Amino acid sequence: MRKNKVATGEDKCNYNGAVVLGLNDALVELSGALVGLSFALMETKTIATVGLITGFAAAVSMAASEYLSAKEDNQKQPGKAATHTGLAYLMAVIALITPYFIFQNALHATGVMFSLVIIIIAGYTGYVSKRQGISFKSKFFGMLMITLGVSVISFLFGSLVKNLI
Repeated sequence: MRKNKVATGEDKCNYNGAVVLGLNDALVELSGALVGLSFALMETKTIATVGLITGFAAAVSMAASEYLSAKEDNQKQPGKAATHTGLAYLMAVIALITPYFIFQNALHATGVMFSLVIIIIAGYTGYVSKRQGISFKSKFFGMLMITLGVSVISFLFGSLVKNLI
């Protein structure tokens, strides 16, 4: 007799990859975009609006890509995998753009957004490292360095665009 996946926690565990895909991609992509937009535009409501639209489109795109990937791999239910990826991405979008709706100073909003990125990375890394019995420190700093690297590149690009326009 087959056990209920939800009751055993198996279902949640099977979609960790889909969750980390959506979450990490949103943290890296959107934080980078928000930093670039912040230095190019300096108008928080515009940055938040562009971030929300961009983030929503990216969440739908990531969900669709995860659906196709899961279907191709035949390893999990494509709809569930897509939902996990899309919702994780969308939750990160909402968290990251919120400071831009609250604060009027773009640099202050960016600082708060980065604090949220670190908190989200730490929370997810803590959960995964405990669940999988792996090192928190190496996983946390790996995700953080990738996110910061993309943000620095996006800052430089945003500054370049601002100077060219």
